[in-house]
Amino acid sequence: MMYYSRMKTASVLGVCLLGLLLCLPNLLPAPSRAMPWRQIHLGLDLRGGSYLLMQVDMPTITRERLEALTDGVRQNLLADGLGYRNLATDPGSRSVTFVPRDPTERDRDIASLAKLPQASPGEFTVGARPDGSIAVTLSPTAMTARAQDAVTQSIEIVRRRIDATGAVDPEITRQGSDRIVVQLPGITDPERVKQLLGTTAKMTFHLVDATANPNGLPPPGVEMLPMSDNPAQRVAVIRHADVDGADLTNASPGQDTQTGGWSINFTFNSVGARRFADVTRTNVGHQLAIVLDNKVISAPVIQSVIAGGQGQITGSFTAQQATDLALLLRAGALPAPLAVIEERSVGPSLGADSIRAGAISLVVGFVLVIAFMGLFYGLFGWYANLCLVANLVLILAILSLFQATLTLPGMAGMLLTLGMAVDANILINERIREEVKRGRTALNAMQVGFQRATSTIVDSNATALLAHVMLFVFGTGPVRGFALTITIGIVTTLFTTLLLSRMLMVRWYALTRPTLLPV
Repeated sequence: MMYYSRMKTASVLGVCLLGLLLCLPNLLPAPSRAMPWRQIHLGLDLRGGSYLLMQVDMPTITRERLEALTDGVRQNLLADGLGYRNLATDPGSRSVTFVPRDPTERDRDIASLAKLPQASPGEFTVGARPDGSIAVTLSPTAMTARAQDAVTQSIEIVRRRIDATGAVDPEITRQGSDRIVVQLPGITDPERVKQLLGTTAKMTFHLVDATANPNGLPPPGVEMLPMSDNPAQRVAVIRHADVDGADLTNASPGQDTQTGGWSINFTFNSVGARRFADVTRTNVGHQLAIVLDNKVISAPVIQSVIAGGQGQITGSFTAQQATDLALLLRAGALPAPLAVIEERSVGPSLGADSIRAGAISLVVGFVLVIAFMGLFYGLFGWYANLCLVANLVLILAILSLFQATLTLPGMAGMLLTLGMAVDANILINERIREEVKRGRTALNAMQVGFQRATSTIVDSNATALLAHVMLFVFGTGPVRGFALTITIGIVTTLFTTLLLSRMLMVRWYALTRPTLLPV
């Protein structure tokens, strides 16, 4: 118990030295970009920046799936030579309903619709209603799973969009079932980011129905969409998308060689390139509308076959608009719109005040603890103080290693960790002092004191560790930062208290061989 081999001593000192080296990047600039230089990042409350709470529009997911299902019902029935009447969607019951042209065709209608592709097994059911109509009804379980996938996909797309803006250390997390929290340290003007995140960026290519009257009611399968640069002008586009923007592999801003204005150059993957070539081959002389978020960007006339999977979008774009639109297309379309329901901005001055207040509280608390330990426990108290310094260094080293984000609650967690470490050292010193009063020898008092204090220290820290792990798993935002710091601090406290502190005392005893202990 009171013997430390050279290997064990070297290991303990090596861990402390490694911790010191990992802390250095926080004090020195990186010597080169190629060299890994891991640092602690400051959170929103310390550095300043913007906080956005966004909500995924779940009803839109259901509505779009019903619209796609309606289009599939129409195409399947017509392909099988079956007629229908009163084809409509019912968002309340998540159904697509219609009345068969002939009641005797009901079974054939159901058999035809059973061939509709399903995104997942059991996504919808097809059945007859008592009133004679047929309904294709979406499963609640399937729609719940679809909504959850939409939130996960939205988080990834939001991350790609924010990374493309050059924002440093963004934090994007899920909150609840349909909300996304976006924290952007260092960005105090979030308007451009809000515009990028609030745009669905769903681009599709539709043929234009030249026979439809833009000022009248659209025929079945056709919708009137406004022009993006002139909302009063409407274009009759066929609902069915011939080419989907999801097949885009790249988009970049450029300049139109004819007009000199800004444009977006895009490239399709093999599937999109084939579809684009087929559409342009069979519809030469017809208009092809480029639709972005239910607005027509342009509707050029197809002059010839466009093969190779490359194209260009022209319009009255500014340089910033072309850059942002290319960024959105590269990142991919959101499965549903995102609405900002909460927004907060923290100025750099407030962040500096938080850092100053947190640093002062850490320094004052640390000095008071050191003074207390030195006055009450003498030399062993100063050994405990040295362990506290090592404990703080190791906490910062681990945070640096994982490039963690330090928040104001995290700084409070550091101070609380030091208090917990002091409790462990006090417990050891008091146990040793009690054994001395009972008349034990110096070596025996140290051995028994450590032995009896160790189980208590391990039990108390284990329960605290479990509580803070649960807090980290189920908490959100600053609560997780606080729990993470405490969790790391408990591990480093056990190391410095049970290994480093004991090593210092054992080495002191081996060198001095005292008859009395300085406690």
